[in-house]
Amino acid sequence: MFSRTIRFIRELGPRRAAAWLLRAAVAIAALRLIAPRSAYVVIGAPQTVDTAHPITCVHTRLTDEVEEWKIQRTLQMVREMGAPTIVEFFPWPYIETAPGQYNWARFDRIVEHARAQGLTVIARLGMVPAWAQPDPDEVERDITYNTLPPESVDDFARFVEAFTAHYRGQIDMIIIWNEPNLAFEWGYEQPDPQRYIDLLRAAYPAAHRGNPDVTVLAGALAPTLEPPGSPHGLNEIDYLTALYEAGFKDLYDALAVHTYGFKFPPEDPPAPDVLNFRRAELLREIMVAYGDENKPVVITESGWNDHPRWTKAVRPGQRIAYTLGALEYAEENWPWAEALCLWAFRYPAPVQSYPDYFTLVGPDFTPKPIYDAVQAWARGMEVGEQ
Repeated sequence: MFSRTIRFIRELGPRRAAAWLLRAAVAIAALRLIAPRSAYVVIGAPQTVDTAHPITCVHTRLTDEVEEWKIQRTLQMVREMGAPTIVEFFPWPYIETAPGQYNWARFDRIVEHARAQGLTVIARLGMVPAWAQPDPDEVERDITYNTLPPESVDDFARFVEAFTAHYRGQIDMIIIWNEPNLAFEWGYEQPDPQRYIDLLRAAYPAAHRGNPDVTVLAGALAPTLEPPGSPHGLNEIDYLTALYEAGFKDLYDALAVHTYGFKFPPEDPPAPDVLNFRRAELLREIMVAYGDENKPVVITESGWNDHPRWTKAVRPGQRIAYTLGALEYAEENWPWAEALCLWAFRYPAPVQSYPDYFTLVGPDFTPKPIYDAVQAWARGMEVGEQ
């Protein structure tokens, strides 16, 4: 292409070539003037969250958001909704791209915008970089981004220490791993409570070395009815009990809990064989039984889904009523629960499946009716009032 252009210019002759180049330069300059530009983002003055119910919290999905203005707008809408706290994922491989080499820039940006909006950030730490995984040629299965070999546990602990040190005074609550009672979160290996204990034995003191004031949330257990021996996971009641038997009490500061309502209303009573919102109370009973009643709980994932065809979904009106009912129930009946974080505030792009119906705001920032309802409740307003 370049050689053909040179040949074309030469064939024009000096005078015509000069005129052609001038016109080309003018055209390029004009295109640059009218071409869309990235939005110029200004952090602005520090904001505060206007809320009547500080238990309100949302799980954001900003890790893979490319444009800074979208990060800012998302967090602005969280503040305007009246939620003072967010949970955000900080993947290990995105930050420590090679052993000891940390790239904080993209996450500093998220934290800076969250703090400017007056939001408290709970950081979820997990995933495994390729350099910390086994050589796929040495194993008989594919390696996934959740595969953590025992020899890399200390590497993860060093990352946790670096993270808490870097964000000391900015992020003072972290979650160690995610849903460790599921096989998926261990690279499809069968979950072993002792394995999570070994991870905490390394990561818990490392977190406090980086920031003595950090609160380490552990657990983040998935609600499931999987029986012992299942290749998919283990129900969280048995898993938490096994954790305590293995020394869990001394390895965390607060329990992270996932409690989804599925098709049940929030007041539906808990039972070992039922997945519903109040199933969290069964986990709390285990904490009390093992003498951990003074430790708080943070519900880091919760909510209902209103997909029209998903078997575990409810109708849109039910979703709104159940969500508000859950917030009210937790606030009135769970003094041990510091926050109830709804999954999920917004996705950067649609996934074209039922997870889209967990969100409160569309990818184009259109608020769904549930956003307006939660905002009215959280800020003590009438629906539609700003």
